[in-house]
Amino acid sequence: MEYLIQNAATILTMDDAARELSSVDIRIAGGVIAEIGPDLITKGEVIDAARAVVTPGLVNTHHHLYQTLTRAVPGGQDALLFGWLQALYPIWSRFGPDEMRVSAMVGLAELALSGCSLSSDHLYLYPNGARLEDTIDGAREVGVRFHPTRGAMSIGESDGGLPPDALVEREAAILDDCIRVIDAFHDPSEGSMLRVGVAPCSPFSVSRDLMRDAALLARDKGVMLHTHLAENDEDIAYSMAQFGCRPGQYAEDLGWVGDDVWHAHCVKLDAAEIDLFAHTRTGVAHCPCSNCRLGSGIAPVRQMRDAGVAVGLGVDGSASNDSGNLMDEARQAMLLQRVAHGADKMSAREALRIATRGGAEVLGRHDCGQIAVGKRADIAIWDVSGLESAGSWDPAALVLAGPRQVRDLFVEGRQVVRAGQISTIDLPRVIEDQNVLASRLSG
Repeated sequence: MEYLIQNAATILTMDDAARELSSVDIRIAGGVIAEIGPDLITKGEVIDAARAVVTPGLVNTHHHLYQTLTRAVPGGQDALLFGWLQALYPIWSRFGPDEMRVSAMVGLAELALSGCSLSSDHLYLYPNGARLEDTIDGAREVGVRFHPTRGAMSIGESDGGLPPDALVEREAAILDDCIRVIDAFHDPSEGSMLRVGVAPCSPFSVSRDLMRDAALLARDKGVMLHTHLAENDEDIAYSMAQFGCRPGQYAEDLGWVGDDVWHAHCVKLDAAEIDLFAHTRTGVAHCPCSNCRLGSGIAPVRQMRDAGVAVGLGVDGSASNDSGNLMDEARQAMLLQRVAHGADKMSAREALRIATRGGAEVLGRHDCGQIAVGKRADIAIWDVSGLESAGSWDPAALVLAGPRQVRDLFVEGRQVVRAGQISTIDLPRVIEDQNVLASRLSG
């Protein structure tokens, strides 16, 4: 299918020159951006963008999609990270394949409506027959570009870990299943709709051996590595007590730095760890709303970016965020850096760049994240003629004035959101399924 996005009021390209174009067209063909310029011609459908701002699709670098079934759960609403996890583990232990698939569809639809075309996911528990492909099936139905990671927990409470023993797996079985899902689903080609990563959950739920073996396996298979790191003060204290070092040294010792690695949160990285990540080209998924919700702190994003660390944004799981809107994350990232360092320390455009090209670079997707000829046709169209933008002198500053939901979203040249509605699935039916499952879990 060919499309022509016609006469866009503003295009924020996020290309190497950071160009902002006005009153030009974008022709989409074969899943890529074929032409950019005035008065283009198409044999396909024309999309009017005269009252719209056009950006690359946003990129989500950290999520736990299954958690869309456990938003605002009593007992976990006002707890720090470890207490929050302990309140929710028993609920998550009752999940199965249906819960994983439906929650993935809901979470990815929510992201798509916020302009997100590419999302990672960190699934680290597999109760009652659940498998990674339950989420993959959901992503295929919604139609977004997907980077799921095969997570894991192997150290339960009886061995000094945080999760209950019923939710942990044998390490040999974890590694075997990583091989299985990579061989079955990972597509490394340019324009891939599906790549798979390896992602032991965190230093407090897996062993040193599994962290080291996972890194070796991932590099043998040519896939990326992901985990949680330095999320809050409890996390730092655990690392010092159990490993005798800070999280950055722990990661470096076990092979968890490099341009094929990205860590979630990194709220408590110190200057030496930031320098380590910069010179090893290790990526960071910044999750500002979740960090605020759990009281974890303000990640040193300004220092990271100034040092050259690759930073993207993540909504994190809906049990620690309650929402999955990536434009809200961009705004929150900007506001937190301003609170911490001053109003001139992060602009709206920088926050939006982190949300688009920054995230694509963290995930190793140099074919995405910008509007340029030859790049994948992942494009978000934002209607700036409505209430949220009324009176805005700079409609390109979407992070400041909105809107927060996208009008149209293209992924690989396919229209996933049309006129503010998901066009690929029956979303009301999926929401109904989700609420039935949530009711069973809470009963």
